[in-house]
Amino acid sequence: MLADVFLKFNQGRYRILHLTWFAFFLSFVVWFNFAPFKSTVQADLGLTEAQVRTILICNVALTVPARVIIGMLLDKYGPRLTYSVLLMFAAIPCTTFALAQDFSHLVLSRLALSIVGAGFVIGIRMTAEWFPPKEIGLAEGIYGGWGNFGSAAAAFSLPVIAAWLSFGAINPATGDPMLNWRLAIGGTGIIAAIYGLIYFFNAEDTPPGKVYQRPRSARGLEVTTKRDFWFLMLMNAPLSGILMLLAWRLMKVKFYDQNTMYIVWLALLGLYAFQAYNCWTVNKDLLAGRKRYPAEDRYNFSQVAILELTYIVNFGSELAIVSMLPNFFEQTFSLSVAQAGMIASSYAFMNLVSRPGGGLISDSLGSRKQTMAILTFGMGIGYLLMSTVSSNWWLPGAVMLTMACSFFVQAAEGSTFAIVPLIKRRVTGQIAGNVGAYGNVGAVAYLTIFSLLPIWIGGEAEPTTATLIQANTIFFQVLGVASLIVAFLCWFVLKEPKGSFAEHHEGEVSELEPAFTPAHSSTTSSDESARLY
Repeated sequence: MLADVFLKFNQGRYRILHLTWFAFFLSFVVWFNFAPFKSTVQADLGLTEAQVRTILICNVALTVPARVIIGMLLDKYGPRLTYSVLLMFAAIPCTTFALAQDFSHLVLSRLALSIVGAGFVIGIRMTAEWFPPKEIGLAEGIYGGWGNFGSAAAAFSLPVIAAWLSFGAINPATGDPMLNWRLAIGGTGIIAAIYGLIYFFNAEDTPPGKVYQRPRSARGLEVTTKRDFWFLMLMNAPLSGILMLLAWRLMKVKFYDQNTMYIVWLALLGLYAFQAYNCWTVNKDLLAGRKRYPAEDRYNFSQVAILELTYIVNFGSELAIVSMLPNFFEQTFSLSVAQAGMIASSYAFMNLVSRPGGGLISDSLGSRKQTMAILTFGMGIGYLLMSTVSSNWWLPGAVMLTMACSFFVQAAEGSTFAIVPLIKRRVTGQIAGNVGAYGNVGAVAYLTIFSLLPIWIGGEAEPTTATLIQANTIFFQVLGVASLIVAFLCWFVLKEPKGSFAEHHEGEVSELEPAFTPAHSSTTSSDESARLY
């Protein structure tokens, strides 16, 4: 298959794969177009360190509910329309961020831009529609890895583009080239919107003759046992809880007062209640005992929960690292913004090979569970080693360690989404949305810790260089320990998905063999239920 990705790039499923990973690539360029200009925007608008770190948190905040909502829309309307609209939407917050003149406008624009990060889950369903289970690891890895490279592209190219767009102007205070960050950031949104139109007119939801399977209702995630419903309610709580944490953080940097924070908290509790009601609506017949799923039509939600935890520690940590790494290299090794951005991009650069590599290992090793556990363990060791990096290190050695650590992180991400499409086909979008949202739960939690560590160590005063170095060390240690805990859970709790290496997806049907509604009884025959989905 790997050779066909390049040799048949304009044919059939490979054309769809390339169209879709590039859509994801652009969404990541847009999503991470602030990180390379962190210090530039800070100096230009006179922001404090706490304000800048809060903007980094806002960059991943609304991605949490957005991924769940996008997953619902995706299952209902299909990936082609959903991705196209999201990319066109990106132009609006990019433009408002580029025109912002104060901290409040930066925060509001960045919150809106965080919605664009939800695009990832769309391509997961699109790729699963076009590739069989035995190849899903590599296909999803290419989609995720090459698309994720957008963060690296933003890190090393946008400062260069911004310098070029300043037409040789020099900053009189520093003697460095001026960076036209406004035009560079605004331009990424325009490009994304144009590609949204291209994607709409060139992509298809499914191969010819294949049925796009939709859930009975897209209002909430369908589960197949009563126990799983209550487990779902429990696992939905952190999605609102992490936004309450963000609301508190915005209050701490005086974005609004305490009373406003309480109002936001009440709204978030209402959001959780509304989401719970929608899930109850979808599953009320099951809860009332009027409906039973045959054994072959059930799935175990605990496996979704484990994958959510894996995505906290792999993708959540990547989002946090991508946001802080340019500034980390700039401060630790006294580099310029452009130099630090290019070196820090080595972390995300590995996405080109490591995430597809993780999917390929998952396809080849014979056990998706063991692959997940091993890669997560390697990631934890890598982060603990990164906590030892200091100005005394040889810079190329620090870069090589960063790339080695990123291999395990991104390969683990590929391994996670080699499993997600195999759990329950008709709700793949919603499962991918929930797992993806937990990646952002991890990112917000990690970035909140990152923003508070200088305060916990050095107090409320503007942090010193020594305080920032110590904070970075502890931050990497937190990432490493969390990864090792989840690796243990993967080894002992995660189960091997059914049909992990099959020729066809669970219950796959064509237009000549329509899907039937399953009987509300456990007595459905195996021959009939095999044709249901």
